[in-house]
Amino acid sequence: KVEVTLNDKRSYVAEVIGKDPSTDLALLKIKETSLPFIAYGNSDNVKVGEWVLAVGNPFNLTSTVTAGIISAKARNINILSNDPSKGLNAVESYLQTDAAVNPGNSGGALVNTKGELVGINSAIASNTGSYTGYSFAIPVNLARKVVADLLEFGEVQRAFIGVSIRDLDYKLAKEKSINDIKGVYVNGLAQGGSGEEAGIKEGDVITKVGEVDVNNVPELQEQISRYRPGDKVNVT
Repeated sequence: KVEVTLNDKRSYVAEVIGKDPSTDLALLKIKETSLPFIAYGNSDNVKVGEWVLAVGNPFNLTSTVTAGIISAKARNINILSNDPSKGLNAVESYLQTDAAVNPGNSGGALVNTKGELVGINSAIASNTGSYTGYSFAIPVNLARKVVADLLEFGEVQRAFIGVSIRDLDYKLAKEKSINDIKGVYVNGLAQGGSGEEAGIKEGDVITKVGEVDVNNVPELQEQISRYRPGDKVNVT
């Protein structure tokens, strides 16, 4: 049983349409009409240093708004369960902000200065359990795909390209005689996977998924997770 309380104090029992442990998102439905809604922004276009607002109910303080900037993108903080043998393939590619977020903010909106939704507040990094300067939000472009899948299928349809990957750092680049330290290194391939079929080889470096540059593992995972099995995408 999930109860949803609106800003005008109306309360509803919600139906859980679906949930996705891999991103820590769920889709709820309440029976009501003519509700206000927020417009989607584009989290790919968010820039480090851009002002954002976090909205939520920290410590049961209803409808609290805090301000900050985007501190970093594509952060992996290893907070979600990851066990491929059980079908848990965590996708962590958070927007990091310094907008104050505390227990009660999770699931709240992270918006830009146009009032567009760019993220879903999800986590903090703290030694105390309260905000100490670091908060994290699920990028809205990832959330949109998860919501669309939950609505259509009741579960998330997640794509894989069948590659084992690692970040390309200076040490690895020197070891492999790679001059340009950009992209994600292909450590291995799944036999019969789509990556192998498409001609990707061990030792390759993936630099783009579609038209989006990928420079670390979380960025690559986020981009691939926006596709469904059977979709086609150009990988550079």
